[in-house]
Amino acid sequence: MTTFASGTTASNSKDRLTRDALTVLQPGFTGTTAPDWLLRRLGEGLASVGLFGRNIASPEQLARLTAQLRVEREDVLVAVDEEGGDVTRLEVRTGSSFPGNHALGAVDDVELTREVALELGRRLAACGVNLNWAPSADVNSNPANPVIGVRSFGADTDLVARHTAAYVTGLQSAGVAACTKHFPGHGDTAIDSHHALPRIEADAAVLASRELAPFRAAIAAGTRAVMSAHILVPALDPDRPATLSHRVLTELLRGELGYDGLIVTDGMEMQAIAATYGIERGSVLAIAAGADAICVGGGLADAETVRRLRDALVTAVRSGELPEERLVDAAERVRGLARWAVGAPTDETGGGVRADIGLVAARRALTVTDAGSYEPLTSAPYVAAFTPVANIAVGDETPWGVAAELGRLLPGTETGSFAGEDAGPAALIAADARRIVAVVRDEHRHPWMTAALDALLAARPDTIVVEMGVPQVPPRGALHIATHGAARVCGRAAAEVIAGA
Repeated sequence: MTTFASGTTASNSKDRLTRDALTVLQPGFTGTTAPDWLLRRLGEGLASVGLFGRNIASPEQLARLTAQLRVEREDVLVAVDEEGGDVTRLEVRTGSSFPGNHALGAVDDVELTREVALELGRRLAACGVNLNWAPSADVNSNPANPVIGVRSFGADTDLVARHTAAYVTGLQSAGVAACTKHFPGHGDTAIDSHHALPRIEADAAVLASRELAPFRAAIAAGTRAVMSAHILVPALDPDRPATLSHRVLTELLRGELGYDGLIVTDGMEMQAIAATYGIERGSVLAIAAGADAICVGGGLADAETVRRLRDALVTAVRSGELPEERLVDAAERVRGLARWAVGAPTDETGGGVRADIGLVAARRALTVTDAGSYEPLTSAPYVAAFTPVANIAVGDETPWGVAAELGRLLPGTETGSFAGEDAGPAALIAADARRIVAVVRDEHRHPWMTAALDALLAARPDTIVVEMGVPQVPPRGALHIATHGAARVCGRAAAEVIAGA
């Protein structure tokens, strides 16, 4: 009898350990319906699922998918990377109905930011999504930053802080948990952590006054989750990136900043972690450091990855490398957020927010510089899109630019995409005698783009220039429009000015 009881206890302990290891994972998957292995894991303890553009075809399909997940586990956390603006998953194939953070920062109306986030949250909630890996609270202090840019509210710390708080408030008013990112701040980097490990050399005083201020604002606003950054910050921890650092996650975020919510890692398959530690070892170190949920699935999305990560966590507990109480605590935080999401109060009225609030915001965000007495176009132009390589967070499947929107206003509009040292001359040949609208994205980061504009303006001074990235160079052209983002609504707002609509 004693032996039987002891065996039962051991078995229960093993089951609990396995369930907790699954509970802290936030995996992705492929396809627009849930695969059998994912449904099975939900029954075994998996509590979160991450969705990406590959999983979403329409709001109706997404609602069916999340309903399918909840048949297996009613309180499952369904997360998505829906920042609005350049980074959209809900509208990955059409471009976003919301202009993104940099545009909101350019307007600098915190109530508008709250309304945009509320409407975005309402659309996510209607599809069954209850955790959004947003907003980006990064201060874009380095204009050369290749991965943040227009995803940031701006380069001013106070501006970023107040809009981060407003975004968190708006999103969570819709019953969708905000996940403020990328802690302790990804704005002062020149390397994309999808490709390698960035390093921030700022001293502790600068970090406290600049990088950490928006996170303090988010915590004060009640953000339910915070996402860690795969960055090395020697002033905080000279040895390990933030995601794997006890000093950063436990001592700083939990201790000094007083944050008690869920800590989620950025994607563990990103090269900053995968190429230096490997995803299994990285996941163990992240949980040990203080993370509660392991995000994986942007590039790795299969049953084998989930099994490997589960087993790595279980093995680490059994070997003593990972304290079991730390894994238990992490799993309970995941379940705690799931409980909040099930019963989260929502603003049923929408707070009087207009459904087209994203377009309203995009129009207000425009900065228009007229070199003379600009006359709106009445005939179809040629749109020369100078197209840089998209960073992985944005992806290359989401359309951007002004051509589609101009085509609706001025039928017959044609467009071409150009890149490299011959981009300018090639665009001139393609345009022939038609009026040219040149569209750029972060011209200041791409010398070839500057050279292309130089060539166009030398030959065709009446060229209209639309900057859809972070505007850093002086305006030029017969008309210069800075949209502060490349979302669909940003393109529409610019097209309206060009065509005088």
